Amino acid sequence: MECTIDKNDEDLEPMREAVHYQTKAEDKISLSNKFIYSSGIIVNNLLGTAIGAMMIVFNLGLGMDPFKAGLLAALPRLCDAFTDPLMGFISDNHRSKWGRRRPFMFIGAILTGLFFMLLWKLPVDRGLDYVWWYFLIGSIIFYGAYTVFATPLVALGYEMTPDYHERTRLMGFTSVAGNLVYFATPWFFAFMKNDKWFDSMAEAAATLGLIIGAITIVLGLIPAIFLKERALVKEEKKDSKSLVVVMGEFFKGFGATLKFKPFLKLCIATFLIFNSFMLINSFQTYIATYYLFGGDMKQGGLYMGIVGMITTGATYLIIVLSTWMSTKMGKRKAFFICMGVSSVGYILRWFCYSKSLPWLIFIPAPLVAFGMGSLFTLINSMVADVCDLDELESNERREGMFGSIFWWVIKLGLAAALALSGYLLNVSGFDIELASQQTTQALFLLRVFDVGIPLVATVLAIWAVASYKITEEKAHEIRESLEKRRGVV
Repeated sequence: MECTIDKNDEDLEPMREAVHYQTKAEDKISLSNKFIYSSGIIVNNLLGTAIGAMMIVFNLGLGMDPFKAGLLAALPRLCDAFTDPLMGFISDNHRSKWGRRRPFMFIGAILTGLFFMLLWKLPVDRGLDYVWWYFLIGSIIFYGAYTVFATPLVALGYEMTPDYHERTRLMGFTSVAGNLVYFATPWFFAFMKNDKWFDSMAEAAATLGLIIGAITIVLGLIPAIFLKERALVKEEKKDSKSLVVVMGEFFKGFGATLKFKPFLKLCIATFLIFNSFMLINSFQTYIATYYLFGGDMKQGGLYMGIVGMITTGATYLIIVLSTWMSTKMGKRKAFFICMGVSSVGYILRWFCYSKSLPWLIFIPAPLVAFGMGSLFTLINSMVADVCDLDELESNERREGMFGSIFWWVIKLGLAAALALSGYLLNVSGFDIELASQQTTQALFLLRVFDVGIPLVATVLAIWAVASYKITEEKAHEIRESLEKRRGVV
Protein backbone atom coordinates (compact mmCIF):
# COMPACT_ATOMS: atom_id res chain seq x y z
CA MET A 1 0.00 0.00 0.00
CA GLU A 2 1.25 3.44 -0.87
CA CYS A 3 0.90 6.19 1.71
CA THR A 4 0.40 9.76 0.58
CA ILE A 5 2.44 11.24 3.45
CA ASP A 6 5.30 10.07 5.61
CA LYS A 7 3.65 8.12 8.42
CA ASN A 8 6.83 8.25 10.49
CA ASP A 9 6.73 12.02 10.88
CA GLU A 10 5.69 12.52 14.51
CA ASP A 11 4.79 16.14 13.82
CA LEU A 12 1.84 14.85 11.83
CA GLU A 13 0.28 13.02 14.78
CA PRO A 14 -2.64 15.48 15.08
CA MET A 15 -3.36 14.93 11.39
CA ARG A 16 -3.60 11.13 11.57
CA GLU A 17 -7.16 11.20 10.22
CA ALA A 18 -5.76 12.70 6.98
CA VAL A 19 -3.50 9.71 6.18
CA HIS A 20 -4.60 7.81 3.06
CA TYR A 21 -3.70 4.42 1.63
CA GLN A 22 -4.55 3.03 -1.77
CA THR A 23 -6.88 0.01 -1.78
CA LYS A 24 -5.15 -3.03 -3.26
CA ALA A 25 -6.87 -4.85 -6.11
CA GLU A 26 -7.26 -8.07 -4.11
CA ASP A 27 -8.98 -6.15 -1.29
CA LYS A 28 -11.73 -4.82 -3.54
CA ILE A 29 -15.12 -6.51 -3.43
CA SER A 30 -16.59 -7.21 -6.85
CA LEU A 31 -19.79 -5.45 -7.87
CA SER A 32 -21.59 -8.78 -8.18
CA ASN A 33 -20.66 -9.77 -4.62
CA LYS A 34 -21.84 -6.40 -3.35
CA PHE A 35 -25.22 -6.98 -5.00
CA ILE A 36 -25.42 -10.51 -3.63
CA TYR A 37 -24.63 -9.43 -0.08
CA SER A 38 -26.99 -6.46 -0.37
CA SER A 39 -29.96 -8.74 -1.05
CA GLY A 40 -29.58 -10.04 2.49
CA ILE A 41 -29.30 -6.52 3.87
CA ILE A 42 -32.54 -5.59 2.09
CA VAL A 43 -34.25 -8.42 3.97
CA ASN A 44 -32.66 -7.33 7.25
CA ASN A 45 -33.83 -3.73 6.83
CA LEU A 46 -37.27 -4.74 5.59
CA LEU A 47 -38.00 -6.96 8.57
CA GLY A 48 -36.60 -4.44 11.03
CA THR A 49 -38.75 -1.58 9.79
CA ALA A 50 -41.85 -3.56 8.86
CA ILE A 51 -42.47 -4.70 12.43
CA GLY A 52 -42.39 -1.13 13.75
CA ALA A 53 -44.53 0.22 10.91
CA MET A 54 -47.14 -2.54 11.16
CA MET A 55 -47.49 -2.45 14.96
CA ILE A 56 -49.76 0.56 14.58
CA VAL A 57 -52.54 -1.88 13.61
CA PHE A 58 -52.92 -2.90 17.26
CA ASN A 59 -53.73 0.63 18.41
CA LEU A 60 -55.48 2.29 15.47
CA GLY A 61 -56.90 -0.90 13.93
CA LEU A 62 -57.87 -3.01 16.94
CA GLY A 63 -58.12 -0.35 19.65
CA MET A 64 -55.52 -1.94 21.91
CA ASP A 65 -54.06 0.18 24.71
CA PRO A 66 -50.82 1.82 23.43
CA PHE A 67 -48.80 0.60 26.39
CA LYS A 68 -49.94 -3.00 25.93
CA ALA A 69 -49.16 -2.74 22.23
CA GLY A 70 -45.72 -1.38 23.11
CA LEU A 71 -45.09 -4.31 25.45
CA LEU A 72 -46.12 -6.64 22.66
CA ALA A 73 -43.34 -5.20 20.52
CA ALA A 74 -40.79 -5.03 23.32
CA LEU A 75 -40.99 -8.29 25.29
CA PRO A 76 -39.96 -10.70 22.50
CA ARG A 77 -36.76 -8.72 21.91
CA LEU A 78 -35.57 -9.51 25.43
CA CYS A 79 -34.98 -13.09 24.29
CA ASP A 80 -32.40 -11.73 21.87
CA ALA A 81 -30.21 -10.89 24.85
CA PHE A 82 -29.28 -14.58 24.89
CA THR A 83 -30.04 -15.90 21.40
CA ASP A 84 -28.11 -13.23 19.44
CA PRO A 85 -24.71 -13.64 21.17
CA LEU A 86 -25.17 -17.42 21.25
CA MET A 87 -25.80 -17.48 17.49
CA GLY A 88 -22.76 -15.26 16.99
CA PHE A 89 -20.62 -17.65 19.02
CA ILE A 90 -21.94 -20.69 17.11
CA SER A 91 -21.34 -18.96 13.77
CA ASP A 92 -17.77 -17.97 14.73
CA ASN A 93 -16.90 -21.53 15.71
CA HIS A 94 -18.78 -23.51 13.08
CA ARG A 95 -16.77 -25.38 10.43
CA SER A 96 -18.21 -26.88 7.25
CA LYS A 97 -17.44 -27.13 3.55
CA TRP A 98 -20.06 -24.43 3.00
CA GLY A 99 -18.38 -22.02 5.42
CA ARG A 100 -19.07 -20.66 8.89
CA ARG A 101 -22.01 -18.39 8.05
CA ARG A 102 -23.90 -19.56 4.96
CA PRO A 103 -25.58 -22.75 6.28
CA PHE A 104 -27.31 -20.76 9.02
CA MET A 105 -28.30 -18.01 6.60
CA PHE A 106 -29.91 -20.58 4.31
CA ILE A 107 -32.02 -22.19 7.02
CA GLY A 108 -32.76 -18.87 8.71
CA ALA A 109 -34.06 -17.18 5.54
CA ILE A 110 -36.67 -19.87 4.96
CA LEU A 111 -37.87 -20.08 8.56
CA THR A 112 -37.93 -16.30 9.02
CA GLY A 113 -40.11 -15.77 5.96
CA LEU A 114 -42.58 -18.51 6.92
CA PHE A 115 -42.92 -17.38 10.53
CA PHE A 116 -43.46 -13.76 9.46
CA MET A 117 -46.39 -14.83 7.30
CA LEU A 118 -47.97 -16.72 10.19
CA LEU A 119 -47.27 -13.94 12.68
CA TRP A 120 -49.65 -11.50 11.02
CA LYS A 121 -52.56 -13.91 10.60
CA LEU A 122 -54.12 -12.30 13.65
CA PRO A 123 -57.05 -14.26 15.17
CA VAL A 124 -59.09 -11.12 15.81
CA ASP A 125 -62.31 -13.12 16.22
CA ARG A 126 -60.90 -14.57 19.47
CA GLY A 127 -60.64 -11.18 21.20
CA LEU A 128 -57.82 -8.76 22.04
CA ASP A 129 -56.37 -10.82 24.88
CA TYR A 130 -56.03 -13.87 22.66
CA VAL A 131 -54.47 -11.73 19.88
CA TRP A 132 -51.99 -10.32 22.39
CA TRP A 133 -50.77 -13.76 23.50
CA TYR A 134 -50.79 -15.12 19.94
CA PHE A 135 -48.58 -12.30 18.72
CA LEU A 136 -46.29 -12.46 21.76
CA ILE A 137 -45.55 -16.19 21.41
CA GLY A 138 -45.37 -15.94 17.62
CA SER A 139 -42.91 -13.05 17.84
CA ILE A 140 -40.57 -15.02 20.09
CA ILE A 141 -40.50 -17.85 17.54
CA PHE A 142 -40.11 -15.43 14.63
CA TYR A 143 -37.23 -13.52 16.22
CA GLY A 144 -35.45 -16.80 16.96
CA ALA A 145 -35.50 -17.66 13.25
CA TYR A 146 -34.56 -14.08 12.35
CA THR A 147 -31.46 -14.34 14.56
CA VAL A 148 -30.33 -17.51 12.76
CA PHE A 149 -30.38 -15.57 9.49
CA ALA A 150 -29.29 -12.06 10.45
CA THR A 151 -26.41 -12.70 12.87
CA PRO A 152 -24.22 -14.68 10.41
CA LEU A 153 -25.16 -12.23 7.64
CA VAL A 154 -23.85 -9.24 9.58
CA ALA A 155 -20.67 -11.10 10.58
CA LEU A 156 -20.03 -12.04 6.97
CA GLY A 157 -20.11 -8.38 5.98
CA TYR A 158 -17.41 -7.48 8.52
CA GLU A 159 -14.95 -10.03 7.11
CA MET A 160 -15.42 -9.57 3.36
CA THR A 161 -12.45 -7.21 3.03
CA PRO A 162 -9.52 -6.14 5.25
CA ASP A 163 -9.28 -2.67 3.70
CA TYR A 164 -10.24 0.41 5.74
CA HIS A 165 -11.93 2.26 2.88
CA GLU A 166 -13.37 -0.76 1.04
CA ARG A 167 -15.27 -1.61 4.21
CA THR A 168 -16.93 1.79 4.11
CA ARG A 169 -17.66 1.42 0.39
CA LEU A 170 -19.28 -1.97 1.04
CA MET A 171 -21.38 -0.59 3.87
CA GLY A 172 -22.30 2.42 1.75
CA PHE A 173 -23.32 0.18 -1.16
CA THR A 174 -25.41 -2.08 1.07
CA SER A 175 -26.98 0.95 2.73
CA VAL A 176 -28.07 2.24 -0.68
CA ALA A 177 -29.60 -1.14 -1.49
CA GLY A 178 -31.06 -1.62 1.98
CA ASN A 179 -32.71 1.78 1.94
CA LEU A 180 -34.86 0.71 -1.00
CA VAL A 181 -37.28 -0.65 1.58
CA TYR A 182 -37.85 2.85 2.95
CA PHE A 183 -39.58 3.81 -0.27
CA ALA A 184 -42.24 1.27 0.66
CA THR A 185 -42.52 1.27 4.46
CA PRO A 186 -43.85 4.86 4.79
CA TRP A 187 -46.85 3.71 2.78
CA PHE A 188 -47.67 0.73 5.01
CA PHE A 189 -50.08 2.83 7.07
CA ALA A 190 -51.93 4.06 3.97
CA PHE A 191 -51.97 0.46 2.63
CA MET A 192 -53.53 -0.89 5.82
CA LYS A 193 -56.11 1.92 5.92
CA ASN A 194 -57.32 1.27 2.35
CA ASP A 195 -60.96 0.34 2.90
CA LYS A 196 -61.48 -0.35 -0.81
CA TRP A 197 -59.08 -3.30 -0.72
CA PHE A 198 -59.60 -4.60 2.80
CA ASP A 199 -62.43 -4.86 5.31
CA SER A 200 -60.09 -4.19 8.24
CA MET A 201 -56.52 -3.19 9.12
CA ALA A 202 -55.97 -6.71 10.47
CA GLU A 203 -56.84 -8.22 7.09
CA ALA A 204 -54.49 -5.76 5.38
CA ALA A 205 -51.69 -6.65 7.81
CA ALA A 206 -52.13 -10.36 7.00
CA THR A 207 -51.75 -9.65 3.29
CA LEU A 208 -48.72 -7.46 3.91
CA GLY A 209 -47.22 -10.24 6.05
CA LEU A 210 -47.54 -12.72 3.16
CA ILE A 211 -45.81 -10.32 0.76
CA ILE A 212 -42.94 -9.50 3.11
CA GLY A 213 -42.47 -13.15 4.09
CA ALA A 214 -42.15 -14.20 0.44
CA ILE A 215 -39.62 -11.43 -0.25
CA THR A 216 -37.64 -12.55 2.81
CA ILE A 217 -37.29 -16.12 1.55
CA VAL A 218 -36.36 -15.20 -2.02
CA LEU A 219 -33.84 -12.44 -1.28
CA GLY A 220 -32.50 -14.06 1.88
CA LEU A 221 -31.46 -17.21 0.05
CA ILE A 222 -29.37 -15.34 -2.52
CA PRO A 223 -26.33 -14.56 -0.30
CA ALA A 224 -26.65 -17.94 1.43
CA ILE A 225 -26.30 -19.74 -1.91
CA PHE A 226 -24.07 -17.54 -4.05
CA LEU A 227 -21.72 -15.62 -1.73
CA LYS A 228 -18.30 -17.07 -0.97
CA GLU A 229 -16.73 -16.56 2.42
CA ARG A 230 -13.25 -15.13 2.83
CA ALA A 231 -11.16 -17.59 4.85
CA LEU A 232 -9.68 -15.91 7.93
CA VAL A 233 -9.47 -18.93 10.19
CA LYS A 234 -8.16 -22.44 9.65
CA GLU A 235 -10.92 -24.87 8.79
CA GLU A 236 -9.50 -27.91 10.58
CA LYS A 237 -11.92 -29.98 12.59
CA LYS A 238 -11.93 -29.00 16.26
CA ASP A 239 -11.77 -31.49 19.08
CA SER A 240 -15.10 -32.15 20.75
CA LYS A 241 -15.65 -30.32 24.03
CA SER A 242 -18.07 -30.76 26.87
CA LEU A 243 -21.06 -28.44 27.15
CA VAL A 244 -19.58 -26.89 30.28
CA VAL A 245 -16.34 -26.02 28.45
CA VAL A 246 -18.22 -24.64 25.42
CA MET A 247 -20.51 -22.46 27.56
CA GLY A 248 -17.47 -21.26 29.50
CA GLU A 249 -15.85 -20.15 26.24
CA PHE A 250 -19.10 -18.49 25.20
CA PHE A 251 -19.45 -16.40 28.35
CA LYS A 252 -15.75 -15.52 28.29
CA GLY A 253 -16.01 -14.27 24.70
CA PHE A 254 -19.26 -12.47 25.46
CA GLY A 255 -17.73 -10.62 28.40
CA ALA A 256 -14.54 -9.70 26.53
CA THR A 257 -16.52 -8.36 23.58
CA LEU A 258 -18.94 -6.34 25.66
CA LYS A 259 -16.10 -4.72 27.64
CA PHE A 260 -14.00 -3.80 24.57
CA LYS A 261 -13.97 -0.01 24.86
CA PRO A 262 -13.76 1.06 21.18
CA PHE A 263 -16.66 -1.28 20.42
CA LEU A 264 -18.66 -0.10 23.43
CA LYS A 265 -18.45 3.51 22.26
CA LEU A 266 -19.86 2.58 18.86
CA CYS A 267 -22.68 0.61 20.52
CA ILE A 268 -23.60 3.57 22.72
CA ALA A 269 -23.69 5.98 19.79
CA THR A 270 -25.79 3.67 17.64
CA PHE A 271 -28.09 2.84 20.54
CA LEU A 272 -28.78 6.52 21.12
CA ILE A 273 -29.34 7.58 17.51
CA PHE A 274 -31.23 4.57 16.18
CA ASN A 275 -33.45 3.94 19.18
CA SER A 276 -34.31 7.60 19.78
CA PHE A 277 -35.42 7.67 16.13
CA MET A 278 -37.51 4.52 16.61
CA LEU A 279 -38.95 5.84 19.88
CA ILE A 280 -40.53 8.82 18.18
CA ASN A 281 -40.94 7.27 14.72
CA SER A 282 -44.73 6.93 14.96
CA PHE A 283 -45.21 10.29 16.69
CA GLN A 284 -44.91 12.24 13.46
CA THR A 285 -47.81 10.21 12.03
CA TYR A 286 -49.93 11.13 15.05
CA ILE A 287 -48.85 14.78 14.82
CA ALA A 288 -49.57 15.00 11.10
CA THR A 289 -52.93 13.24 11.47
CA TYR A 290 -54.28 14.91 14.60
CA TYR A 291 -52.42 18.24 14.84
CA LEU A 292 -52.11 19.27 11.20
CA PHE A 293 -55.24 17.62 9.79
CA GLY A 294 -57.64 17.34 12.73
CA GLY A 295 -57.86 13.54 12.74
CA ASP A 296 -57.99 12.95 8.97
CA MET A 297 -56.07 9.64 8.74
CA LYS A 298 -56.00 9.52 4.95
CA GLN A 299 -54.55 13.03 4.68
CA GLY A 300 -52.08 12.29 7.48
CA GLY A 301 -51.07 9.05 5.78
CA LEU A 302 -50.57 10.88 2.46
CA TYR A 303 -48.31 13.55 3.96
CA MET A 304 -46.30 11.01 5.93
CA GLY A 305 -45.86 8.97 2.77
CA ILE A 306 -44.42 12.04 1.05
CA VAL A 307 -42.15 12.75 4.03
CA GLY A 308 -40.94 9.17 3.83
CA MET A 309 -40.21 9.47 0.11
CA ILE A 310 -38.26 12.72 0.62
CA THR A 311 -36.31 11.17 3.50
CA THR A 312 -35.47 8.07 1.51
CA GLY A 313 -34.39 10.05 -1.55
CA ALA A 314 -32.17 12.26 0.59
CA THR A 315 -30.76 9.21 2.35
CA TYR A 316 -29.30 7.90 -0.90
CA LEU A 317 -27.39 11.12 -1.44
CA ILE A 318 -26.28 11.13 2.20
CA ILE A 319 -24.93 7.57 1.99
CA VAL A 320 -22.80 8.52 -1.02
CA LEU A 321 -21.72 11.78 0.63
CA SER A 322 -20.82 10.18 3.97
CA THR A 323 -18.86 7.43 2.20
CA TRP A 324 -16.92 10.06 0.25
CA MET A 325 -16.31 12.16 3.37
CA SER A 326 -15.06 9.10 5.21
CA THR A 327 -12.36 8.44 2.62
CA LYS A 328 -11.26 12.09 2.72
CA MET A 329 -11.36 12.98 6.41
CA GLY A 330 -11.86 9.71 8.29
CA LYS A 331 -14.92 7.94 9.61
CA ARG A 332 -15.10 9.81 12.92
CA LYS A 333 -15.12 13.33 11.43
CA ALA A 334 -17.66 12.29 8.81
CA PHE A 335 -19.83 11.01 11.66
CA PHE A 336 -19.61 14.35 13.49
CA ILE A 337 -20.66 16.36 10.44
CA CYS A 338 -23.61 14.13 9.56
CA MET A 339 -24.94 14.07 13.11
CA GLY A 340 -24.55 17.84 13.39
CA VAL A 341 -26.68 18.40 10.29
CA SER A 342 -29.27 15.95 11.63
CA SER A 343 -29.48 17.95 14.88
CA VAL A 344 -30.24 21.11 12.90
CA GLY A 345 -33.02 19.22 11.13
CA TYR A 346 -34.66 18.20 14.39
CA ILE A 347 -34.59 21.77 15.68
CA LEU A 348 -36.08 23.03 12.42
CA ARG A 349 -38.87 20.43 12.60
CA TRP A 350 -40.37 22.15 15.63
CA PHE A 351 -40.99 25.32 13.61
CA CYS A 352 -42.31 23.45 10.57
CA TYR A 353 -45.38 21.92 12.23
CA SER A 354 -47.79 24.51 10.83
CA LYS A 355 -51.53 24.03 10.50
CA SER A 356 -51.77 26.83 7.96
CA LEU A 357 -48.79 25.58 5.92
CA PRO A 358 -48.67 21.81 6.51
CA TRP A 359 -46.27 21.26 3.59
CA LEU A 360 -43.51 22.83 5.72
CA ILE A 361 -42.99 19.41 7.36
CA PHE A 362 -41.25 18.39 4.13
CA ILE A 363 -38.39 20.89 4.69
CA PRO A 364 -36.55 19.33 7.67
CA ALA A 365 -36.88 15.77 6.31
CA PRO A 366 -33.64 15.72 4.25
CA LEU A 367 -31.65 17.29 7.11
CA VAL A 368 -32.94 14.81 9.69
CA ALA A 369 -32.05 12.03 7.24
CA PHE A 370 -28.32 12.76 7.73
CA GLY A 371 -28.50 10.89 11.05
CA MET A 372 -29.97 7.57 10.02
CA GLY A 373 -28.64 7.91 6.46
CA SER A 374 -25.00 7.87 7.50
CA LEU A 375 -25.23 5.90 10.74
CA PHE A 376 -24.89 2.30 9.61
CA THR A 377 -22.57 3.09 6.70
CA LEU A 378 -20.02 4.60 9.07
CA ILE A 379 -20.59 2.63 12.27
CA ASN A 380 -20.65 -0.81 10.63
CA SER A 381 -17.40 0.00 8.86
CA MET A 382 -15.90 1.08 12.20
CA VAL A 383 -17.06 -2.16 13.87
CA ALA A 384 -15.18 -4.13 11.19
CA ASP A 385 -12.03 -2.18 12.16
CA VAL A 386 -12.70 -3.02 15.81
CA CYS A 387 -12.81 -6.74 14.94
CA ASP A 388 -9.23 -6.47 13.64
CA LEU A 389 -8.05 -4.71 16.79
CA ASP A 390 -9.71 -7.42 18.87
CA GLU A 391 -7.92 -10.14 16.89
CA LEU A 392 -4.61 -8.37 17.44
CA GLU A 393 -5.18 -8.38 21.19
CA SER A 394 -7.02 -11.72 21.64
CA ASN A 395 -5.76 -13.76 18.66
CA GLU A 396 -9.37 -14.72 17.85
CA ARG A 397 -11.79 -13.80 15.06
CA ARG A 398 -15.14 -12.88 16.62
CA GLU A 399 -17.13 -11.08 13.94
CA GLY A 400 -20.19 -13.10 14.86
CA MET A 401 -19.95 -12.17 18.52
CA PHE A 402 -19.30 -8.50 17.76
CA GLY A 403 -22.11 -8.34 15.22
CA SER A 404 -24.57 -10.12 17.48
CA ILE A 405 -23.84 -7.94 20.50
CA PHE A 406 -23.90 -4.79 18.37
CA TRP A 407 -27.36 -5.64 17.07
CA TRP A 408 -28.49 -7.02 20.41
CA VAL A 409 -27.74 -3.66 22.03
CA ILE A 410 -29.72 -1.96 19.28
CA LYS A 411 -32.61 -4.41 19.56
CA LEU A 412 -32.63 -4.18 23.35
CA GLY A 413 -32.93 -0.43 22.98
CA LEU A 414 -35.56 -0.93 20.30
CA ALA A 415 -37.59 -3.07 22.68
CA ALA A 416 -37.39 -0.34 25.30
CA ALA A 417 -38.18 2.31 22.68
CA LEU A 418 -41.29 0.52 21.44
CA ALA A 419 -42.54 -0.01 24.98
CA LEU A 420 -41.71 3.56 26.01
CA SER A 421 -43.36 4.88 22.86
CA GLY A 422 -46.74 3.58 24.01
CA TYR A 423 -46.07 4.86 27.52
CA LEU A 424 -45.23 8.35 26.23
CA LEU A 425 -48.44 8.35 24.19
CA ASN A 426 -50.35 7.76 27.41
CA VAL A 427 -48.28 10.37 29.28
CA SER A 428 -49.08 12.96 26.62
CA GLY A 429 -52.79 12.35 27.16
CA PHE A 430 -53.40 11.06 23.63
CA ASP A 431 -56.63 9.02 23.51
CA ILE A 432 -57.71 7.14 20.40
CA GLU A 433 -61.34 7.31 21.60
CA LEU A 434 -61.27 11.11 21.29
CA ALA A 435 -60.62 10.85 17.55
CA SER A 436 -60.12 14.40 16.21
CA GLN A 437 -60.75 16.02 19.61
CA GLN A 438 -57.28 15.48 21.09
CA THR A 439 -56.30 17.92 23.84
CA THR A 440 -53.93 20.82 23.20
CA GLN A 441 -51.56 19.44 25.85
CA ALA A 442 -51.41 16.01 24.19
CA LEU A 443 -50.50 17.46 20.82
CA PHE A 444 -47.95 19.83 22.39
CA LEU A 445 -46.20 17.03 24.31
CA LEU A 446 -46.09 14.81 21.24
CA ARG A 447 -44.20 17.58 19.41
CA VAL A 448 -41.84 18.04 22.39
CA PHE A 449 -41.05 14.31 22.40
CA ASP A 450 -40.73 14.22 18.60
CA VAL A 451 -38.07 16.93 18.54
CA GLY A 452 -36.39 16.84 21.96
CA ILE A 453 -35.66 13.13 22.41
CA PRO A 454 -33.67 12.52 19.18
CA LEU A 455 -31.92 15.88 19.49
CA VAL A 456 -30.54 15.11 22.97
CA ALA A 457 -29.65 11.55 21.92
CA THR A 458 -27.68 12.79 18.90
CA VAL A 459 -25.62 15.19 21.00
CA LEU A 460 -24.79 12.39 23.45
CA ALA A 461 -23.81 10.10 20.55
CA ILE A 462 -21.34 12.68 19.24
CA TRP A 463 -19.81 12.82 22.72
CA ALA A 464 -19.48 9.01 22.82
CA VAL A 465 -17.63 8.81 19.49
CA ALA A 466 -15.35 11.77 20.25
CA SER A 467 -12.84 9.48 22.02
CA TYR A 468 -12.90 6.68 19.42
CA LYS A 469 -9.26 6.27 18.31
CA ILE A 470 -9.09 3.87 15.34
CA THR A 471 -8.07 6.17 12.52
CA GLU A 472 -7.05 5.06 9.03
CA GLU A 473 -3.40 5.09 10.07
CA LYS A 474 -4.12 3.02 13.17
CA ALA A 475 -6.22 0.55 11.16
CA HIS A 476 -3.38 0.12 8.68
CA GLU A 477 -0.89 -0.57 11.45
CA ILE A 478 -3.25 -3.18 12.93
CA ARG A 479 -3.62 -4.89 9.57
CA GLU A 480 0.15 -5.01 9.03
CA SER A 481 0.61 -6.64 12.44
CA LEU A 482 -2.10 -9.21 11.78
CA GLU A 483 -0.77 -10.15 8.38
CA LYS A 484 2.73 -10.52 9.79
CA ARG A 485 1.35 -12.85 12.45
CA ARG A 486 -0.58 -14.89 9.85
CA GLY A 487 2.42 -15.08 7.55
CA VAL A 488 0.79 -13.01 4.79
CA VAL A 489 3.15 -11.05 2.55
